[in-house]
Amino acid sequence: MKIVCIGRNYAAHIEELKNERPTDPVVFIKPDSAVLPKEQDFYIPDFTNNVHYEVEVLVKICKVGKHISEDFAHKYYDEIGLGIDFTARDLQSQLKEKGLPWEKAKGFDGSAVIGKWLPKSNFKNLENLNFTLEQNGEVVQDGNTGLMLWKIDELIAYVSKYFTLKKGDVIFTGTPAGVGQIATNDYLSGKLEGQELFTLKIK
Repeated sequence: MKIVCIGRNYAAHIEELKNERPTDPVVFIKPDSAVLPKEQDFYIPDFTNNVHYEVEVLVKICKVGKHISEDFAHKYYDEIGLGIDFTARDLQSQLKEKGLPWEKAKGFDGSAVIGKWLPKSNFKNLENLNFTLEQNGEVVQDGNTGLMLWKIDELIAYVSKYFTLKKGDVIFTGTPAGVGQIATNDYLSGKLEGQELFTLKIK
């Protein structure tokens, strides 16, 4: 299993971090050890003082594919989910300044929260999915997949040019605006079309 993440896929999030708008999807990978075990709390690592939440719609690949055409990409996934790409923002900034890879800031243990999976057939239009992240009962991120710069099928086609996608692989499709810092004792809750797909305590 690999976790393929897409960065800078929502214009408002690009603006809030003062990043340059890319001409192609920004792709990075988290190792499978980044997945936070089910029912486990998230512990803030000792190597960072500024972990940010980034809620994202997830796609689970259901069969092997390479050089997948955008027209056929819909056949390579049948489940949609919601998760968090935890980011050590202070460490990421240091790495970016030096032109170094982001893995230490993005792929550390527990940095990938994967909630419940739902059949994509449950949804009428995958390009109009509302999703939110609540921090201690307050909505801090409120997104819609219609605002993606690159849609799900486009992402699958693009990623598969470089990496063979295998059954069980997960694609994190990018985060909307509203990312922010977590603190000890926070309680996070993620909802897709009003349905709660994960809850999480911060330690």
